[in-house]
Amino acid sequence: MDLFYKKYDGVGKPLFIFHGLFGMLDNWHNVAQKLSENYTVYSVDLRNHGQSPHSHEMNYELMADDIANLLVKLKLEKAHILGHSMGGKAVMTFALKYPTMVDKLIVADIGIKGYKRGHDDIFDAIIPLNLSEFESRGDIDKHLQPALANFGVRQFILKNLNRREEGGYEWKMNLESIYKNYENITAGIESETTFGGETLFMRGGKSNYVSDEDWSEIEQLFTNAELKTIEGAGHWVHAEKPNEVVDLVTEFLG
Repeated sequence: MDLFYKKYDGVGKPLFIFHGLFGMLDNWHNVAQKLSENYTVYSVDLRNHGQSPHSHEMNYELMADDIANLLVKLKLEKAHILGHSMGGKAVMTFALKYPTMVDKLIVADIGIKGYKRGHDDIFDAIIPLNLSEFESRGDIDKHLQPALANFGVRQFILKNLNRREEGGYEWKMNLESIYKNYENITAGIESETTFGGETLFMRGGKSNYVSDEDWSEIEQLFTNAELKTIEGAGHWVHAEKPNEVVDLVTEFLG
């Protein structure tokens, strides 16, 4: 699968950034732009998201293969790799499967464990929508308010809208496949091999995705890892504390 990406021309080593569930490469634009002062940054849409191809199949093994194929296509033997949330699990799987293609690895606010379902409110709100009937994004936002009270969550989801030439809207993401494969997305990472390359796990101080108790299990697979906490940030560390994320990444990559 040929993933869609945006390249930020920089003067340093290649750095790839992978977003989380329901996201797209634009979510990391501000951080990617700042990091491009020191690195050649590629921000990427994962399968079934953004402008990347759709597929009925979706799991971390396939997503790791997608990442490997992208590096081969760009004729890069290795690169720095960063992933957030779902993207974090994708890049962890990539590092475990293709360790020689990873320079340094950065995982943002996700662990290796399996997670309970946590997005059913979003699925329940958006799957029944007949997007062809709406005339504006504002109308869709108003319609979603009773089910999704959080303004930030609604705006995050609405970035996935694409206006159709014949009127109305459609999803950029492959919502059907994401829903069908949701158990694969929340699944834990298991591997008979370890990754010994330099790895940074960064978590939000207000997030519960990576607890202190999770760390020993993480270190068993990522044997050269360190953990940094971004105080005051929740799960969306890059959106809530972009400067701190840029500083941490730059310090780690050198």
